[in-house]
Amino acid sequence: MRRGAKRKTTNKNEAPNEPTQPIEENKKNEPSQSAEERKDEQRKPAEENHIELNDPVQEEPSKKMDEEPNKKAAKGRAKRAKTSKPEAEDDYFPDKRNLEDLWQQVFPVGTEWDQLDMVYQYKWNFSNLEDAFEEGGLLYNQKVYLFGCTEPQLVSFQGQGKVTMIPVVVAVVSPFPPSDKIGIKSVQRETEEILPMKQMKMDWVPYIPLENRESQVERLKSQIFILSCTQRRAGLKHLKLERVKKFEYCLPYFYQPLQEDELEQSTVVQILFPIDPKPVFCEFDWELDELEEFTDKLIEEEELSSDQKDAFKDFLKEKVREAKKANREAREARRKALEEMNGETRAAFENMKFYKFYPVSTSDTPDVSGVKAPFINRYYGKAHKVL
Repeated sequence: MRRGAKRKTTNKNEAPNEPTQPIEENKKNEPSQSAEERKDEQRKPAEENHIELNDPVQEEPSKKMDEEPNKKAAKGRAKRAKTSKPEAEDDYFPDKRNLEDLWQQVFPVGTEWDQLDMVYQYKWNFSNLEDAFEEGGLLYNQKVYLFGCTEPQLVSFQGQGKVTMIPVVVAVVSPFPPSDKIGIKSVQRETEEILPMKQMKMDWVPYIPLENRESQVERLKSQIFILSCTQRRAGLKHLKLERVKKFEYCLPYFYQPLQEDELEQSTVVQILFPIDPKPVFCEFDWELDELEEFTDKLIEEEELSSDQKDAFKDFLKEKVREAKKANREAREARRKALEEMNGETRAAFENMKFYKFYPVSTSDTPDVSGVKAPFINRYYGKAHKVL
């Protein structure tokens, strides 16, 4: 016991002033507990310090995680901001000219429905028409009425000759619409019809340039009017064949009261004699042709059988009478129109001009410069200028 007590008194960890004996004995009886307590006491401050020091460190990862998406979003926004929209538009959406689609808006009157796709298979360029409306151009600051048509011509493209449906735009400079009627005539039709435009779903409508498309039409003082047709190709299947064909035989009609019409002067009548197995089609000039001789020649050429000679002659005489009557009525109508015409209207007819526009030559389209012609149609006659 003394040895143990003696070693106890020499323990360096004990304080110099020891408590009473009972306490020493308790310490002697529970040495492991005291050692563990001391270790715990030594460990506590270290752990407390560890927690205090590391608490901010534990919060930083969460802050970083919160900040990282924001940084990424900011980077994403910065990257998107670097993308220049004008550059993309320049690459893929070049600016359109103000009147670029003018020729496409004009209905090509008289073109067969199944050939419309052939008209628009090329990117035709009508910059000459657009330039005419600019300052110094033929149509600048004037009221103009436009209608379209097509001319099938054999032209060369990329070294090959090909029959092409060439679009043409006719510009009529006039203070009022040149006509509100449509003529329907072809070699297949026996008679000619002059109908109101609206009966064929056509009318003059104002053309709105691209830069004014967002504006209200009523507020625009349009100087450009186009002949438009509201009949859609999808609706043709609901129409009778005769009605569909009427659209293909349409011609923009014009009547010039200041000069004699070709029909008033013509002495030629077209004949379509309906017989089986093949009808007789011919032209008869009542001033130059003699009826009996004309009929015998048809029989000789086996165009007409001899037993139908008398019926054909009666038919032809009736057609000649109808043509002469139509000529007289046309001359009388023109005379009456001139009498009732005021000075302003007369001056408008005298100053009315027709301009015929063909597409300009480009590398993407056939060259049509060699097939340009001044003739418009049987009603308008020839253009004052071809461009």
